[in-house]
Amino acid sequence: MNFSRQALLGIGMIIGGSVMLYAMVQQIGSGDGQTAAPAIVDQTSTQQAVSAPLTTDIDTEKRILAQKQKERAARVAEQEKRAQEFLAEQESAEAQALAKARAENQQYRANMTSTGGDEDSPEAAQNAIATPAVQPRTDTEVTATNVADSNSAAQAEKKAQEAAAQTQAKKQAEAEAKKLAEAKKQEEAKKQAEADAKKKADAQKKAEEQAAAEQKKQAEAKAAAEAAKSAPPTAPIDYDVKRGDGLLRLARQYNVPVAALAQANDLSPSASLQLGQTLTIPSRKQVERLEREAAAAEEKRKKEAEQAKKSAEAKREAQQKLREARQEVKQTDAKGDFGVQVALAGNQASADEVAKKFKSAGYQVKTSATSRGVRVIVGPERGKVAALALKDKINTDPKVNTTGAWVLYWR
Repeated sequence: MNFSRQALLGIGMIIGGSVMLYAMVQQIGSGDGQTAAPAIVDQTSTQQAVSAPLTTDIDTEKRILAQKQKERAARVAEQEKRAQEFLAEQESAEAQALAKARAENQQYRANMTSTGGDEDSPEAAQNAIATPAVQPRTDTEVTATNVADSNSAAQAEKKAQEAAAQTQAKKQAEAEAKKLAEAKKQEEAKKQAEADAKKKADAQKKAEEQAAAEQKKQAEAKAAAEAAKSAPPTAPIDYDVKRGDGLLRLARQYNVPVAALAQANDLSPSASLQLGQTLTIPSRKQVERLEREAAAAEEKRKKEAEQAKKSAEAKREAQQKLREARQEVKQTDAKGDFGVQVALAGNQASADEVAKKFKSAGYQVKTSATSRGVRVIVGPERGKVAALALKDKINTDPKVNTTGAWVLYWR
């Protein structure tokens, strides 16, 4: 209850103070209006008084305009002065009201402490005074000068903002330019580093190539020296065989192939040497010639062996065909005998020589004299098929070495 009474008393004090302040403001405002009206009347009368000569003299117009501006400045200064006085009076009234409220509150507390009375009694409620909350008042009157000042301040602030924006944009442009310059500088440095690295790599590669070429040259020179050192002698050398000598030992000693050393002395590569025997150590040119001859002989031998192999295969095939043909003749019981003429000699002696060669090869041979010469005939064979197979066999037989055999009717 004590708190509720104190709150009610405080609210009542606040409302009373607000009413008093509002009355004071209204009184001050009415006084300002009464004093300002004559000024307006004076201004109008002045304007009517000087309106006539405005169109006749420019200097007079300027003087009147300056006077009006001076009067307007005086009125603005007077209004500002009155506003300041009103604010000072308001602050003083607020301070007095606050001091009075505090003093009454302290007096109430002192009375309550000395009497020890009930806080709920009507006397205590009447003496209870709450401290009012005083707020400063905002002036709502705005003069023409304050508006002009506000516009000037806004324009100044706008110009300041524009200048700040321009400065900021300039700084940003400078920062961007600096950033681009730095990036360009870094790019150029990177390109220069890459060029230097490439140049260094090219130089290193060239040095490695030169070193490799030098090593190759040295290796070739060394190989040539070793080859010259280990090459056969430049001229033939006569050598007397000593105890323990052999073709292999002498070939290693004089760097000569064993086959060339044996061929130069008409010996077999595996032949044994006799004590005191004289051998010829071939020269380098002789070794090369002997190697070429040996290679040619080996090639000839291979060719002859290949030819002999082919001839043997052809002979076997011809023999097989002859057997098959003879078997076919037996099965068909073909009539007529045929022979294979292998030569037509000029005389009987030549015919006998040819017949002897064919007989040694295993053929049955007969001779027959004709007006053109002596025929050498191999056979006979029963049936022409068998005779043709015999002809193929004779033409492929390397022992008789003939290719002109042909079949003829025997009888």
